Amino acid sequence: MAHTGEGKTGGADVPDDFELTDDTPVYVISVAAQLSGLHPQTLRAYDRLGLVSPGRAAGRGRRYSLRDILILREVQRLSQEDGVNLSGIKRILELEDEWQRSRVMLAEMHAEISQLRAELESTRAVAARLAALLRDKTQGGALVPVRSPGRRASRPAADTTGTQV
Repeated sequence: MAHTGEGKTGGADVPDDFELTDDTPVYVISVAAQLSGLHPQTLRAYDRLGLVSPGRAAGRGRRYSLRDILILREVQRLSQEDGVNLSGIKRILELEDEWQRSRVMLAEMHAEISQLRAELESTRAVAARLAALLRDKTQGGALVPVRSPGRRASRPAADTTGTQV
């Protein structure tokens, strides 16, 4: 996506590396109002009520992200088509956000469980190998090679500087 520089003010909420995501606050209130089909005053009211919380530019002007626009459209749909009041809409949005966080957490837990299962399987394999070694030891084998009495263990050759190779 080409960056034109429009909507960028260098505010704290705008990334410096020009990477635009659905959460990047780039739209000024007039553009956000057009994209959402709402009046700018309505957007300000929704901000005051906490329905949508746009980012802020350096001059404290509101900057809306694509995700904010989608939320504004959903607020409008719930209000006009379903007849839900703003308090109900706020609760719906909160519950949807909580549900999404729960889904992310559940996915992370599933990944962690998979990792723990793999580690458990690996630990079981090591335990089985150790058990086999112990069985061999009790049947005359040795876990660790031990030199026989009277025989010298071979030593690594030394180089001319006296350090071991």
